[in-house]
Amino acid sequence: MHARYTSRTLLREAGLILLALVFLMPLVGLLNVSLKPQNSQTDALAFAFPPTLDNYTAAWKQAALGAALANSFLITALSVVLIVACAAMAAYPLARVTRGWSRYMFFFVIGGLLLPGQLALLPLYATLRDLGLLGSLWSVILINVGQQMPFSVFLYTMFLRELPLDYEEAALLDGCGPTRSFVTVVFPLLRPVTGTVVILNAVGIWNEFFTPLLYLGGSGNTTAPVAIYGFVSQYVSQWPLIFAGLVISVIPILILYFALQKHVIKGFAGGLKG
Repeated sequence: MHARYTSRTLLREAGLILLALVFLMPLVGLLNVSLKPQNSQTDALAFAFPPTLDNYTAAWKQAALGAALANSFLITALSVVLIVACAAMAAYPLARVTRGWSRYMFFFVIGGLLLPGQLALLPLYATLRDLGLLGSLWSVILINVGQQMPFSVFLYTMFLRELPLDYEEAALLDGCGPTRSFVTVVFPLLRPVTGTVVILNAVGIWNEFFTPLLYLGGSGNTTAPVAIYGFVSQYVSQWPLIFAGLVISVIPILILYFALQKHVIKGFAGGLKG
């Protein structure tokens, strides 16, 4: 039997549509300004007429967005792969070992969520300088992995605590050791939370501005947000070029989000049950 369509349902749908329009307004403004001529001074919400795609070509060439996007992709991909591998392996014993040290170690790891990254700014910079990694993409990758580990370990641990032990026990009876059991049995079962970890970390790392600016400054390497920032100066800001660059840079991460969006809620639901 279908539920009746009542006035309350109508009001709820109208409210959701209104809320969706509110969230779409910044996107409409972003696209609109990116299609305006560079010398346009009209309001951001006044539709560009006639629209032009010259800003996209200019932004791509002047900001060298091709190389910047390649660097952003490489940093994001390697960071996410390392985060997934390290966080999943770290969370496995934290979730399965029942000794007292496991609980204390878990709280120690997630304690990293309470510490602002700015506290370690100078020591990290000095360490990476001494290692000769300043200006290298690896400096940003290592910083990203360290910063995102606590939250990722938390999600994996909470999800693992909800998984039954039946599959692991069957694998152990078949002769699998703990490592092989984790790789062949447990990790494939972590796909929902892995999707959550991937998309949340990928979005944050892709849009990260301060870390690449600090550790890659002065080198030939740059990322998309830093490259786009080149259109901002003290006296003149080329907003059509900035917005065109933002549209170009946001497309890859939107594709990833829509591809993995079904895993995000599943991963959060499993993680928050614990």
